[in-house]
Amino acid sequence: MKLAIISHTEHYRNEEGDIVGWGPTITEINHLLDRFEEIHHVAFFHEVTPPPSSIAYQSDRVKFVALPPSGGRSLREKFAVISNLPKTLSIVKNVLNKVDVFQFRAPVGIGVYLIPYFTYRVKKKGWFKYAGNWAQENAPLGYALQRKMLKNQARKVTINGKWPEQPKQCLTFENPCLTLAERAEGKNVLKNKTYQPKFTFCFVGRLEDEKGVQRIIDAFSTFENTNDYIEKVHFIGNGAKREVYEQQVKTKKLPIQFHGFLSRTEVFDIYRSAHFLLLPSTASEGFPKVIAEGMNYGCIPIVSDVSSIGQYINTKNGFIVNPTTAEKLVAILNELSNVDQLKLKEKAFKAYQVAENFTFARYNERIWTEILEQE
Repeated sequence: MKLAIISHTEHYRNEEGDIVGWGPTITEINHLLDRFEEIHHVAFFHEVTPPPSSIAYQSDRVKFVALPPSGGRSLREKFAVISNLPKTLSIVKNVLNKVDVFQFRAPVGIGVYLIPYFTYRVKKKGWFKYAGNWAQENAPLGYALQRKMLKNQARKVTINGKWPEQPKQCLTFENPCLTLAERAEGKNVLKNKTYQPKFTFCFVGRLEDEKGVQRIIDAFSTFENTNDYIEKVHFIGNGAKREVYEQQVKTKKLPIQFHGFLSRTEVFDIYRSAHFLLLPSTASEGFPKVIAEGMNYGCIPIVSDVSSIGQYINTKNGFIVNPTTAEKLVAILNELSNVDQLKLKEKAFKAYQVAENFTFARYNERIWTEILEQE
């Protein structure tokens, strides 16, 4: 069976001339080859230097089909959603003629017209994946419109979390990020990890206030026992305010290290050594894969209760930053300095068990049995 995926995943050409794209999505698609003989990925192509988080496809059975970039924050980028409509629709139609089934990944600007197109004009098997916060209040107009369209159509829609009055075609699906080999390795890492000071923390994501970076810096600069209890705080990722954050850390002499973008292998190396994963975010999250990845390697989550995060993380397997403030983070840090290491190990083990839901193998099996075989 041949699959078409239509998404907003950013693709680039590296120095060797290879097409590369956003690592987590490319990895997910590489694993879908276990179920599909050929995959056509229709997505945005940018004529710029790729960030280090970009990787290549592992097989020539994945065919990348470039779309002109559409959507963004500026008026010009938003207008491109409409101006590129004829070309985008032509490309999508051409690819659909080559495949048996499609997946459209929302929310994205082009979804405003592609969701109706798939719903009313396309007869092939297919499903939608809504990767954002399904329960987001005051969502941007385009996102809210796409969510409404997905609530009112027959095809299956995979979403993050389980919600009241969830339409029957909307299936709670975890975003995959772990192999079975990584699950086995994580079990051994957790077995040998001790949860006693000095503690190591990590943050993985965009470096911005909304994701919680400033809250983390403020908390560790306020925590009175930083030198006694904290070994290192790793920030992995990049953002417009990185230099501002780095200057604060330097001025306050905090044990924080900024790595920028790292490869999946390098990120996992940090998970292996860290005790806690920090994500005190107020951004509109779905369920960030980094939480599941960290839990698999014994990183106890210290996270906010945004979107579906609170449906997986609780006081038994982590720490909830509620309210999402630096003061609450400081309270959690004070709590950590008094918690018995066996209790922390128990939290870590329960978090590891939750990560079982996020394997590629489970995701692929559910696509087949709960979506494709049901049509």
